[in-house]
Amino acid sequence: MTIRLGVPSKGRLMEKTFQWFGAHGVGLSLAGSDREYAGQVSGVDGVVLVLLSAGEIPRELQAGRIHLGVTGSDLVHEKLAHWDQDLKALAPMGFGQADLIIAVPRVWVDVDTLDDLDAAAAAFRRVHGHRMRIATKYHRLIREFLKDHGVADYLLVDSQGATEGTVKNLTAEAIADITSTGETLAANHLKVLSDGLVHQSQATLYKARQAAWTDTDRAVLGQLLARLKLRG
Repeated sequence: MTIRLGVPSKGRLMEKTFQWFGAHGVGLSLAGSDREYAGQVSGVDGVVLVLLSAGEIPRELQAGRIHLGVTGSDLVHEKLAHWDQDLKALAPMGFGQADLIIAVPRVWVDVDTLDDLDAAAAAFRRVHGHRMRIATKYHRLIREFLKDHGVADYLLVDSQGATEGTVKNLTAEAIADITSTGETLAANHLKVLSDGLVHQSQATLYKARQAAWTDTDRAVLGQLLARLKLRG
């Protein structure tokens, strides 16, 4: 048997993942062109590289179809309701950092906190007759966060891209999205609530608890983690 290691199939996350493993003495490389979604591992025998989209990796880990995987912690927390029962975080990898935040129009001068947002949402519904819309693709995380902080009278609307532009385009009144520099928020005249940090994300190496771990697999895992200077 072999251990299946899932990593992002393209872009900066893939490049940084390859660099991180390489710096720890484990070589990851593409086999053929980058369109073939095939790769190889050197430095440790018995590990197979599986290239997947970052969004697929959490559920592949949960299902046990891959033994290890690299993806953003925001995706794991969003897609898996009880992620820590299915996965074990082995190592934060120090790249892909971004904050999941809640932001509102900068002209809302009286809205700086979640309590202010709750009051604004109630007032919005009284005036307009419908709930204030918050555009996001992180429905689970945002719903749980707002519930924990007592915010009601809002409606989550799905946004899979260009979320910061939804307020300008009049398809939402506020947003919840990932940001790394804040430049796009500023360009769209949005401000982050002072207590609106939902999750600090970064690329993380996860282990699947539900995978079929044979004795051979565990031995390979031990060799890999020793090389990476990690504990399983």
